[in-house]
Amino acid sequence: MRILTDSNILIRLTQESHPSNAAARKSVDAIRGRGDTPCIVPQVIYEYWAVCTRPIENNGLGMTIEQTRSKAEELQQVFRLLRDERGIFDRWEELVTRHDVKGKNTHDARLAAAMLRHGITHVLTFDATDFKRFSEISVLVPEDF
Repeated sequence: MRILTDSNILIRLTQESHPSNAAARKSVDAIRGRGDTPCIVPQVIYEYWAVCTRPIENNGLGMTIEQTRSKAEELQQVFRLLRDERGIFDRWEELVTRHDVKGKNTHDARLAAAMLRHGITHVLTFDATDFKRFSEISVLVPEDF
């Protein structure tokens, strides 16, 4: 089974000194250990880039472009990257309308649309509430492992 790995998991994997680093690492290792494939989609990399390059004082990691690019390339080797497809927009539009999605939550709906377009039913995230509205998706949190 393929499992989408949310950007917050990748961010914690990057922050080796963060208290959640071990939980992120353990959960990804457990997914692989049971024969499942942790995946990402381009939006996960976009979100990861935004946090990595944002200044520390603005709740970012304060990394340089070069550091972020290098780490993003490394992550794309470790996690299976599923490319965007034309049908994602139509799926997104249907989800935001049906689930009355507003504001920043539209980004989560975009991830849900990409997941459904690629036939992925599970997401690994630290923010379980972000995906609860989508009955088509099962949420996994690192604590599950």
